[in-house]
Amino acid sequence: MQVSVEMSLYPLAENYLDTIKDFIERLNQHSELTVLTNTMSTQVFGEMQDVMRILGEEMELLFQNVPSNVLVCKFINKDLRPDNA
Repeated sequence: MQVSVEMSLYPLAENYLDTIKDFIERLNQHSELTVLTNTMSTQVFGEMQDVMRILGEEMELLFQNVPSNVLVCKFINKDLRPDNA
């Protein structure tokens, strides 16, 4: 099943921009995902099993390295990539 996830990361740290950029760069390293970023959020598209596994791994790494974060996510059980509209 294809899913779409819209995420907004709010690191509660002084170097918050570096933390956000690092998280997005790591997501982009996974060929199973399509990652689109704009000024307000990051959108991730892919097979649900892949998305959930990768997000779990990347969130664990994020939370270990930066102890205070807020990650807001919306999951949609459909592929809403702009090129699929």
